[in-house]
Amino acid sequence: AFGWIAIGSLSAALGFLPLFAGERADTITPPQPTEPLSSRIALLFPVYHEDPARISGTISAIVEELTSLGKASAFDIFVLSDTRGADAGVAEEAAYAALSRKLAGEAKVYYRRRIENTARKAGNIKDWVERFGGAYETFVIFDGDSIMSGVALARLARAMEKDPSAGLIQTVPKLIGGTTLLQKLMQFAANVYGPPTAAGLAFWSQDQGNYWGHNAIIRTAAFAGAAGLPHLPGPTPFGGHIMSHDFVEAMLLQRAGWGVHMAPSIEGSFESMPPALTDLIVRDRRWSQGNIQHLALITKPGVPGMGRMHLLMGALSYIVSAIWAGSLAVGLVLALQGQQLLPSYFTDSKTLFPIWPVIDPGAAMRLFLATMAVVLFPKALGLALEMKRARRARELFGIPRAVAGVTTETVFSMLFAPIMMMTQTSSVLQILLGRDAGWKAQRRDGAAMDLGQAIQFHWPHMLVGIVVTIVCWETSPGLLVWMAPVVLGLIFSGPLNWLTSQEAGPALTAVLSTPVDRS
Repeated sequence: AFGWIAIGSLSAALGFLPLFAGERADTITPPQPTEPLSSRIALLFPVYHEDPARISGTISAIVEELTSLGKASAFDIFVLSDTRGADAGVAEEAAYAALSRKLAGEAKVYYRRRIENTARKAGNIKDWVERFGGAYETFVIFDGDSIMSGVALARLARAMEKDPSAGLIQTVPKLIGGTTLLQKLMQFAANVYGPPTAAGLAFWSQDQGNYWGHNAIIRTAAFAGAAGLPHLPGPTPFGGHIMSHDFVEAMLLQRAGWGVHMAPSIEGSFESMPPALTDLIVRDRRWSQGNIQHLALITKPGVPGMGRMHLLMGALSYIVSAIWAGSLAVGLVLALQGQQLLPSYFTDSKTLFPIWPVIDPGAAMRLFLATMAVVLFPKALGLALEMKRARRARELFGIPRAVAGVTTETVFSMLFAPIMMMTQTSSVLQILLGRDAGWKAQRRDGAAMDLGQAIQFHWPHMLVGIVVTIVCWETSPGLLVWMAPVVLGLIFSGPLNWLTSQEAGPALTAVLSTPVDRS
């Protein structure tokens, strides 16, 4: 577990160095948007029970900016629906038909709804590639809550034209548009800690990077020829259609010799976050199943080394939570054992001196301080970059605001950590027991969570926190102090979910604001 967090901190450090020196972290050079485009690009919007008004607004904003750049004629828009139900389908068709008429003089908008939603989003994209992909050199995939500026799209399209060996270019979307406290916290963390982390990933992966499923441009011929997904043998959750398809598609492109690049410096790539912790956990459950599925591919012949690394890290991001939970459980058992069992001062063999129990609180404290230093290191790097940016921009109260924001986010992230540990451990155990996560529509926004609902959702976490608190207190008050960061998050998980699902107040909104919020 310590090694896992150390890898993340080292990666952030590798990304921090070029950023602090003012260098770009891209593994491919994105041209300026003023250069002319000679290719045809498709913008794909896979939807599954998404609000047509939201998607239509996104498309309209993109087309408006592309038109202002004189680039709209190079782009066609496809809304690819997997929505179930006749009523929902009719409403979607009417909404996108109206959008097509509205944008008729600027861009072409096509809508189609599949009869069978085989293989979910990956199958939706596969169907488009087979039926329509031959007419387009490249395509860009959006998510239900993502958007990209016309400038970013033009730069990506031109970069693909200039580098015929590039198969995929992934941007690093910034989180925007949040209103709840959870969304504000996540937006702040992504904007402050995200740049060195993304730059570090680009540094060590180079042209064998990863793909996150949206806000990326893909070469159609490369994708059609190399990225066909295998059907895993056996029943779900390990077998069947691959759920987290993006990591696998990036690996398949690498295997075929195509460059998979990251371009963190491209501005104008955005997405939003779920409004409440409950929605985040539901989505995380699906991701955990998809990432653990990748373990079946890691040992296959022909998988490139960097692709194997990306797949393994995706699976470990969930398995390590179970390792952490297991280590805490072992620690509690050992503490109870040390209190209840009399120490054995002599072994079965003859000895002149007793064997005294060895207790080294200094070693324990050194391990704790080292762990905290490694955990907080990426936050410190992000804070340093944000303070440098604020000083350069001469923002009034920029540096105090950055320090207050990092402090606030750190407190909440420490409370969230044991909750995510328990939910991810539960997900891993459910997957091992053969429970399938399914595929549910995602809530993008909505009313704040009721306190009773939050407590009902989190009562197992709260119960575990209370039980562990009692065990620690009965064993040793010092052990309770040691376990306080874990038990506090669990005991208050229900109220914490409720609190962070509310709209952020003016003070926290100001403290956790990002440059995009203030622009």
